[in-house]
Amino acid sequence: MNSIYRLIPDWATMPLKVWGSLVFISVFIFAPTLSFDFVNWDDPAYIWHNELIRSWSPSNLFDIATQTVTRNYAPITVFSFLMDFTVWQMNPFGYHATSLVLHTLNGLLVFALVRQLTNDSRIAWLTAALFLVHPVQIETVAWISSRKGLLSGAFMLAALCFRLKKDLQTEDEGCYIAMLTGALLSKALAVVLPPIVLLYDVLVRREKLSSAVPRQFIPGLLSLLLLLYTMGAQNSITGGIRGHLSLSLAHIMAIDVTILTRYVRMLFWPSDLCVLYDPPTSGIALPVILGLAGWGAIAFEAYRRRNDRPMLFWMMATWFLLLFPVLNFFRITTLMNDRYLYLPCIVVFGLVSSGIVRTHDWLAEGSRQLAFRSFASRGLQVFSIVAVITAAVATRSHLPVWQNSESLWRHAMQHVPQLAIVHIQSAYHLHDSGRVREAIAVLRSAQETCEADALDRERMARTIAIWSDELTRVASRD
Repeated sequence: MNSIYRLIPDWATMPLKVWGSLVFISVFIFAPTLSFDFVNWDDPAYIWHNELIRSWSPSNLFDIATQTVTRNYAPITVFSFLMDFTVWQMNPFGYHATSLVLHTLNGLLVFALVRQLTNDSRIAWLTAALFLVHPVQIETVAWISSRKGLLSGAFMLAALCFRLKKDLQTEDEGCYIAMLTGALLSKALAVVLPPIVLLYDVLVRREKLSSAVPRQFIPGLLSLLLLLYTMGAQNSITGGIRGHLSLSLAHIMAIDVTILTRYVRMLFWPSDLCVLYDPPTSGIALPVILGLAGWGAIAFEAYRRRNDRPMLFWMMATWFLLLFPVLNFFRITTLMNDRYLYLPCIVVFGLVSSGIVRTHDWLAEGSRQLAFRSFASRGLQVFSIVAVITAAVATRSHLPVWQNSESLWRHAMQHVPQLAIVHIQSAYHLHDSGRVREAIAVLRSAQETCEADALDRERMARTIAIWSDELTRVASRD
């Protein structure tokens, strides 16, 4: 218990204007989501038709603790939906409010963690502000079914706040394991946390492997058990985009090189964001070569400077570790998504923020003129504010895409019309809205224009037949 209170001074010393400004910009930017509806993209499985969130009976709570939903074992996530349903029933406002609160909390945790690691509130504030308002966060915040990313993010950030303290105590280790457990039970992505902590101990704290590895035995064991349980669920249902599932591991790794590069570009220039992507899987030799050269140079320089700049090497490794579970070494039904950047973006924003602040300090210290130092200080503030405002404006511009199922799939059909799943989901929405003829027309068009595999073609044909029978029965009754 004492260790929990040891975290309080980090928050208590945060000036009101610091955490108040972070809370304000988060709520201001994402407040429109409070009026958003559910969408027919996993929300039916997690909310609409999920019997697990409708009862507090002991048997139902046991089912929450043991069952998977949409290929994911995330009992804490499902339990959070149970609490939302208890209060709000099927009113999406409450679900979105919970997501907004969690995202705002995560922004404050980012500030606390980065300040703890850098001992610089300027770097921490800019990193947290960019984390809170960047457009790539829209999917995680505005999509109710992405609650697992928000919850696991909160637990992972809290775990790091405990475990990466300079004056690490035994009780901090216990709180780290408790937070890790919460993260694992929210989303399987948290399995990368023990390796991240291990690397920090070895690279930054300069501990020997012989002492650092045993300290990660229990966290590693918990992660392994969760991983084994989840892998079976991930392979039990086929859905989403499947074209890459038959590719060789070498081919997947080549595609990953281009995706990693694209992720970085999205963080600096977040245009053409979409609920689904269709990254090229062929004709990519040149991007792969250039990507390998670029990433190889970055990795080499980080490794070369690992002794005098251990934090840089650790951040580089953390970026890759956070993305590793979604790079399809263990096959999943999407190659890339915005939500995969929810935590990895902290690394990039932290490096950018650190670069800005260090450059400012270098210019200020190198000048004997008071006027120039004042100019450099003002320049830092203006640049930081402009960066945050630019990201915030882009977020508010793209946010309406997630307002409801119709806006979501209309936008997707404009950006990735070749994906059959986009047309299928749009057709389902039209059907549920009573626009059955439009729904059938969308599927017939998709049959002719989309690059659908055999499963999707069979699915569309079967659905068209069922809906056509519905129209026939309605016409016969009339």
